[in-house]
Amino acid sequence: MNSDPILLIEDNADDELLTIRAIKKNNILNQVIVAHDGKEALELLFAEGENKCQACEPKVILLDLNLPKISGLDVLKAIREDQRTRNYPVVILTSSKEEEDIKKSYTLGANSYIRKPVDFDQFTDTIKQLGSYWLQLNETI
Repeated sequence: MNSDPILLIEDNADDELLTIRAIKKNNILNQVIVAHDGKEALELLFAEGENKCQACEPKVILLDLNLPKISGLDVLKAIREDQRTRNYPVVILTSSKEEEDIKKSYTLGANSYIRKPVDFDQFTDTIKQLGSYWLQLNETI
């Protein structure tokens, strides 16, 4: 297993399962740590002491926008405002095709905006390309 985890922030159980299946189908060996809402995601990212976990330094963050408790856009804003996390690659992975969501995501510092394909084969190919770029080609600090 690769030591650089992927932080998946996704509240929909079906989309979580679909994403993890696509990751495994593409032989991406990075550990996937899942936060099921915005509050849980920020707790993982900003935990201190005993609560600090490996997810605090993910190789890439896959962030859904429509989250309970704290929205995906607010999570992105918090990530970019904090010195410890501002350079983490954040890929918006969402079903929203609203132009306003795309604009806000990039304004707040998203590295990429990907709309989830409905078809599983297309989704698997999307995850393959995402993994190839963000986990193999992209250099991080």
